[in-house]
Amino acid sequence: MQEKKPISKKSFITFILPAPVLFFIILFTGTVNAQNGLDVISNSWMIHSDASNSLYHHLAAECLDHIDKREEEISKLNSLAAWQERQKFIRETLMDIVGPFPEKTPLNARTIRTIDKGSYRVEHVIYESLPGFYVTSSLYIPAGLKRRDRAPAIIYCSGHAEEGYRSRVYQHVILNLVTKGFIVFAFDPVGQGERLEYFDPATGRSSVGGPTKEHSYPGAQAFITGASQARYMIWDGIRAVDYLVSRREVDPSRIGITGRSGGGTQSAYIAAFDERVLAAAPENYLTSYRRLLQSIGPQDAEQVMFHFLQRGLDHADLLLVRAPKPAMMITTTRDMFSIQGSMETEKEVAEIYRMYGEEENFSRIEDDDGHASTKKNREAMYAFFRENLKHPGSTDDEKISPLSAEELRVTQTGQLSTSLEGETVFSLNRKEAEIRLKELNEARRNPDIFYDGIVESAKRMSGFREPSTDDLPVFTGRIIRDYYNIEKYFIKGEGDYVIPYLLFRPVVWNNRGVFYLNPDGKSAGAGSGGDIERFLRQGFAVMAPDMIGCGENGPGIFRGDAYFDGTSHNLWYASLLAGRSITGIHTGDVVKLIRVLRKECPYADLIGFARKEMASVLLHTAVIDRNITTVILAGPYSSFRSIVMNRSYDTKFILSTIPAGLTAYDLPDLAAALAPRRLFIAGMTDGNGTETDITEDISIIRNVYSSRNAGDRLRIEADLSALESWIE
Repeated sequence: MQEKKPISKKSFITFILPAPVLFFIILFTGTVNAQNGLDVISNSWMIHSDASNSLYHHLAAECLDHIDKREEEISKLNSLAAWQERQKFIRETLMDIVGPFPEKTPLNARTIRTIDKGSYRVEHVIYESLPGFYVTSSLYIPAGLKRRDRAPAIIYCSGHAEEGYRSRVYQHVILNLVTKGFIVFAFDPVGQGERLEYFDPATGRSSVGGPTKEHSYPGAQAFITGASQARYMIWDGIRAVDYLVSRREVDPSRIGITGRSGGGTQSAYIAAFDERVLAAAPENYLTSYRRLLQSIGPQDAEQVMFHFLQRGLDHADLLLVRAPKPAMMITTTRDMFSIQGSMETEKEVAEIYRMYGEEENFSRIEDDDGHASTKKNREAMYAFFRENLKHPGSTDDEKISPLSAEELRVTQTGQLSTSLEGETVFSLNRKEAEIRLKELNEARRNPDIFYDGIVESAKRMSGFREPSTDDLPVFTGRIIRDYYNIEKYFIKGEGDYVIPYLLFRPVVWNNRGVFYLNPDGKSAGAGSGGDIERFLRQGFAVMAPDMIGCGENGPGIFRGDAYFDGTSHNLWYASLLAGRSITGIHTGDVVKLIRVLRKECPYADLIGFARKEMASVLLHTAVIDRNITTVILAGPYSSFRSIVMNRSYDTKFILSTIPAGLTAYDLPDLAAALAPRRLFIAGMTDGNGTETDITEDISIIRNVYSSRNAGDRLRIEADLSALESWIE
């Protein structure tokens, strides 16, 4: 370490600032010194007054760029042949981003019991969409069907009701269809009805929250593995079709599907993937991603497909791919799913039906209401199925006598988890993760090849973009304290937002610097006895930014339906739709800041310090940009693996993970790739915030450091107590 030397106030300023900014500082020093807070832009820069919502706005802008490109492609389609090429593209792309689906295995369907209601009967059925992955369902069969009769059948998909298809609203539709002579097959989506995957017997409710959280909690783990919640739920629906066509009462050429809200999502998805569905009528779901992003934002993991927008798809494609088969959009004018988006999607889809000369096969019905089922819309839906499944008769919406809770129960206890020991999305995804981890371990056997390629893997998987070198910092003030000064700046980030940061300058500087990252923001470590003060007392200069989504730059007002303990997973889903990651965006901005710091103040040694989940950002940064010579991680989680492999995980970690990250690398690989640079890790936890599952991850790091003869440059401790002497 170089000898500490005092720096005059003038030289202290000039080693980083250009002359025009220096003049500004000297002129207004008196005013600036009066400021006490550590905010850089809040309450003083009106142009950045919405900075706390920067992350959502940036992610939405990324998504909208892809939507613009798609719309440009759609505008060029001017013949049936061109539209058919589009259909081929949609079909292949959907299968690529959701699949591959597994091989079909025996359904092992069994009727648990039958409820005879006179005019119809209900067969309660459990089938296996995958071995041991049980689906609770009910088959409603009108009375009077003769042995050789083949009736049209409709699959009913449940929206986000905790009771699944037992909801009185859904039962009203189901029983109306049955009274009209349709066979109806309703099944529980995972996380709903009798398929709660996080069922707490003590409360009789889910331990993670309502249906959307039952989808998003394991859905996030599936995304990290490279799978998706949508894949499992679509597959349940495809196997529901398999069950229907196996029944002698069902005419396999006359199958329809409908469902409202989340059931609208499922019915749109299943119909897009299964060509055996003749007529589809999704309700209260289909809009457009442009309007969705401009209004309520991306929804739960069930409703998100991997890189959906980046790959050139939108809601309309779920209908376009089916043309010219019968389809009807059921909408309401005050739905949370934008009616404007629905109208725009209708206009686009209508064009392909016109090209086919089958305009009558596509329609949209609307009623003036909120996110609700209305009599007008129900009767339009009955008429749609009457016509297209060739089953004429009354379309009146009739009063029905609902079944009791006992009559609707399928399993003995009312929950699969306490009746049968079966698979869950978590357990199935864990098996898939084991395959990914086995592949990673094989790759690690050739460390020269694997770790030499880690930089490109980190860039590609995170969605990192090389930052601009044209932007200059804007100085906004200074605070003078006893043995250090604080200078406040912001600089343009990757998009249309700025990164506020603080530069802490000790009066006696040791020619070394620390780049400080904290998920709680730049001010979190600046208090008395905090991280930053400890570095300042040792003579380090410290740069501490508020990354987008943190501090002055967040977290913003957007929560979404996958909001866990202060963390919106929906933000992460937005990045995934655009083919990016929040960590990748952060990494590009950190690289930019470090290069500004290095250019203006060429330290002999630059230390990167990150707390908790920001460790992921620092590891990606240090691998990509070698300006950081020493890395310190305080309280990091050990790996993506430890999140995926633990049934319970800390939800705040998700925003710092990489979608499909386990298909290419894991955090211990990034840490290992730093060798022979110095690395200090303190208080590492696993994905659940404990220390029970970190041995394997630590071994990966130690083995590589040892193989590169750098074992003495790696320190893994329980806390930071040894850090000061280690740095010295």
